[in-house]
Amino acid sequence: MSVVAAHQASAARAAARPNFSGLRRVSGPNALTRGSDVSPALALPAASSVRGRASGRGSRSVVAMAGTGRFVVGGNWKCNGNTASIVKLVKELNAGDITADVEVICAPPMVYLPKVQSTLDRKYQLAAQNCWVGAGGAFTGEVAAEMLVDAGVPWVILGHSERRALCGESDEFVGKKTKYAIDTGLSVMACIGETLQEREAGATLDVCRRQLQAIVNEISTDDWAKVVIAYEPVWAIGTGKVATPEQAQEVHAGIRAFMASAVSPAVASAVRIQYGGSVNAGNCEELAKQEDIDGFLVGGASLVGADFVTICNAARFNN
Repeated sequence: MSVVAAHQASAARAAARPNFSGLRRVSGPNALTRGSDVSPALALPAASSVRGRASGRGSRSVVAMAGTGRFVVGGNWKCNGNTASIVKLVKELNAGDITADVEVICAPPMVYLPKVQSTLDRKYQLAAQNCWVGAGGAFTGEVAAEMLVDAGVPWVILGHSERRALCGESDEFVGKKTKYAIDTGLSVMACIGETLQEREAGATLDVCRRQLQAIVNEISTDDWAKVVIAYEPVWAIGTGKVATPEQAQEVHAGIRAFMASAVSPAVASAVRIQYGGSVNAGNCEELAKQEDIDGFLVGGASLVGADFVTICNAARFNN
């Protein structure tokens, strides 16, 4: 085959591929941390956009409309573990005493879901870390929402910053995935959050509103009963840098205010908003005391059974 003919054949094959317009071209693993070098000593600016302070409430501030939902903690195990470490972690979790009124969801790597499902205590629910935007088919490496429902997995994490940055998932794509997952019968932990550059530019709430609007555009008012919003500032994920309780509360209050105007005050009050980003056994208590923090989405600390149980029990400080 001549060079020209080969080129024409290649172009024809490319034209025949499905066009998933919500997927963006990204620049490899560095896309996740691009512009996000964070020093542990860095003083981060306020998210701004939310104004006013709650008087006489100590560290609690910027209250828009305190949430009314049950505290919910998710453990995102990400792409970590092997058979031995998963067995050890499940034993630690099963031995843990969850004494607080809290809903707890664990998200193992996909290949270990059946193992965890058959051995993890029923005080914990299960989540997958991703699912496809539509029905199954010729989508190598993906898992369909129908498969998760069929396997008895009730939750899925969607829109995580690692998938947005590394896999090129746009806001609109995440919105469509959320809609399809809910329609199929799953509940969704929908992740949003800003990069360090966006935080420093004062665009935190603009980013969160934009990401949420893409979901608002796709799902009904009633569908929000199946959604937990997980606010995870990208600069705090796995860096050891955590937003102060005041910074986290300010953003959560802004998210709830947006939900009140974009959906309804009733949904804004009922929807649960998790904080994620280097949550650990040492900082969970103060974070849980904030009015608009309704739970956590935990990464690294969810791989240590005792620490994760401590984080779950921080729900007792959320009054």
